[in-house]
Amino acid sequence: MLARLLDFIGDTGFAQLAVPELIMIVVALFLLYLGIEKKYEPLLLVPISFGMLLVNLPLGGLMDPPTNGQVGGLFYYLYQGIELGIYPPLIFLGVGALTDFGPLIANPMTLLLGAAAQLGIFFTFLGALLLGFTLPEAGATGIIGGADGPTAIYLCSKMAPHLLGAIAIAAYSYMALVPIIQPPIMKALTTEKERKIVMQQLRPVSKRERVLFPIVVIILTGLFLPAAIPLLGMLMFGNLLRECGVTERLSGAAQNELNNIIVIFLGLTVGAKANAVYFLKAETLQIIALGLVAFAIGTAGGVIMGKIMCKASGGKINPLIGSAGVSAVPMAARVSQVVGREANPNNYLLMHAMGPNVAGVIGSAVVAGIFLSMLPY
Repeated sequence: MLARLLDFIGDTGFAQLAVPELIMIVVALFLLYLGIEKKYEPLLLVPISFGMLLVNLPLGGLMDPPTNGQVGGLFYYLYQGIELGIYPPLIFLGVGALTDFGPLIANPMTLLLGAAAQLGIFFTFLGALLLGFTLPEAGATGIIGGADGPTAIYLCSKMAPHLLGAIAIAAYSYMALVPIIQPPIMKALTTEKERKIVMQQLRPVSKRERVLFPIVVIILTGLFLPAAIPLLGMLMFGNLLRECGVTERLSGAAQNELNNIIVIFLGLTVGAKANAVYFLKAETLQIIALGLVAFAIGTAGGVIMGKIMCKASGGKINPLIGSAGVSAVPMAARVSQVVGREANPNNYLLMHAMGPNVAGVIGSAVVAGIFLSMLPY
């Protein structure tokens, strides 16, 4: 009887639980706390952290590949959507259907803010090379600076699939933690007077402009940079569904049912890659540190460009909207709004910040296309 009891205990997760798994479980619980209690982008953080929790419980086998005729774990099959580059373009489809491109069309100058916020990508690319990463690894790591999870996953799956778990976790974690990371940088680089600037209302954008914009953008960028077509093509297709006025059902499906399902699958499987065995390594910690630096530099680059445009426009542009040039849609735009309202309760920057936010999404996809075209992998 005692032998059977000991065998039973030996087969439980308690007997197999090691310190690395325990550390990752604590990290997962902390991220769950941030998502649920603090409401830091719960739609991202809750699935990611729960996937992280599940995969670090011993003997679950959720990520086990098929062996000896036996089927693999559930997350192994769901993860194929990441590995094969299926989920990121579908996420872009939903983002396009959910996002109003009107602020960017009404104020094309905000493209400069989106471009400036991509500085984090290139600085981190160089930093990764200095740390000994190969060219493909440095490119895949640098894209974290765009704060664009789908783009980071798509690029990494092509250029450095062995780093996919660390890069996906870093990219999505920093996207979720935008409300914590960005405000100190924004306040440090701007004055109280600048943060109080009230911007003029944007001009109305016609339906013709809204319909033509995604078509023209994908034709031009697709011809110039074919490698960016899978991501930008789906982004623009989603926006066309939204704006054309004759595909309400398809637009609704892209915004809701399809997008929600992909977010669940993507979040759980991204978290599931944070297995203690592969995650708690020096290389992974370097990637996470580089990702934070990249995101900080991207935020700073956008704000500094915002200050330049503020001076050039005679004080008509609030520099805070420059921080929204990173690609975290619409989280970064909401942070610009919140910080602006702290300085001036009557300020409303959200729609102005959506211009650079959309530009950042396009910009990070273009940079990913450049890396895919120019770097050997």
